[in-house]
Amino acid sequence: MGKCSFGVPKVDYLGHVISADGVATNLAKIKGIMEWPIPKNIKELRSFLGLTGYYRKFVKGYGIISKPLTNLLKKDGFMWTQEATVAFIQLQEAMRQSPVLRLPDFSENFVVENDASGLGIGEVLTQGGHPIAYLSKALSMKHLALSTYEKE
Repeated sequence: MGKCSFGVPKVDYLGHVISADGVATNLAKIKGIMEWPIPKNIKELRSFLGLTGYYRKFVKGYGIISKPLTNLLKKDGFMWTQEATVAFIQLQEAMRQSPVLRLPDFSENFVVENDASGLGIGEVLTQGGHPIAYLSKALSMKHLALSTYEKE
């Protein structure tokens, strides 16, 4: 296929599929995530988290789901546990179910929804009831003691 396409219903661009419906993940990349074996070392875990992290805006609660895995990246902290296995499988499943994100229409209003749980914060940017992007972050020990108001 050439470098240019005109009048096509969808375009693959930088790991995304852009269409009239919005922006979606590239199914070939998601298939790679679904077939990824359980990491045996930090290098393999970093590769997995790097690929899933590229699509984090498609996953509600990405930071909270991936926290047990990112904790393994600490110096001398790689020790695979049942909690890590659960997080790994949950992250794969979340990637498989990622929604098509609507393209923003700057002539319409945006809505930002916040949610702060005991483990992290999550936000979703919507327009007309359709998600445009998700943002999520697991909280550090320092920030876990903050009130919900301060977290949001």
